[in-house]
Amino acid sequence: MGIVTADIGITLDGYGAGHDQSLQHPFGSLDEHPLHRWMFEYGDDNAAEVAAIVDAGAFVMGRNMFTPGRGDWDLDWRGWWGEDPPYHAPVFVLTHHPREPLPMDGGTTFHFVTDGLDSALAQARAAAGERNVAVAGGASTINACLAAGVIDELRLHVAPFVSGLASGSRIFDGVPTMDLVPVAARQTPYVTHLTYRRADG
Repeated sequence: MGIVTADIGITLDGYGAGHDQSLQHPFGSLDEHPLHRWMFEYGDDNAAEVAAIVDAGAFVMGRNMFTPGRGDWDLDWRGWWGEDPPYHAPVFVLTHHPREPLPMDGGTTFHFVTDGLDSALAQARAAAGERNVAVAGGASTINACLAAGVIDELRLHVAPFVSGLASGSRIFDGVPTMDLVPVAARQTPYVTHLTYRRADG
C-alpha cells in the first residue's frame, strides 16, 4: 500500500500563492519566478525532487490548481499544462461544480469531485493501487489534508525570499498542533528541500 505525499513550493514566509489568482497571474500577486526557478531554470540540479513530485499513481488537487475560474465551468479550459499535463495518472480535482472527466494526452485524466476531500482521497487511493497518492496543492488543500491527518510525507521546497504578502495561500494556516519528524534536507542556491514524516506514521 502506498503512502500519501504532498509537495509544495513556498516562500520563506510560507506562501505558495496570493489570493488574487487570474489567467495572467496563476500565483496571484506572488512572483512565481523566484518561487519556481529551482524547478524550471535549474531542474538538472534538482532532478530527483522534480521527479518525485509527479511520481505517484494518482493525485488530488484543489480547483485553483487546475483553473483560475470560479463558479460554473468554462468547458474550454483544459488546465494550465497544455494537452500533455505532467501527471500521467488520474487526478481528482476538488470542486463544488460538477464536470465530466477530462482525458488528456499522456495518461492524465482529470476527475472532478464534488463530494469532498474524503471522497477524492478514497478515489485516488483506489486508482493508485499499490502506488503513492500525491496531494498536488495548493496550500489550502494541503492544509486540509494535514488537519485531517492523512498526509504521511510532506515535502516543502523553500525558495530563499520573503514574499511580503499580507494575505494569500499559506502553508500550515488552520492546521492544528502536530509533530513532524524531519527525514531529509538538501539545499541549492535557489531552494531548500525539506522532507517531513508524521510523528505517528
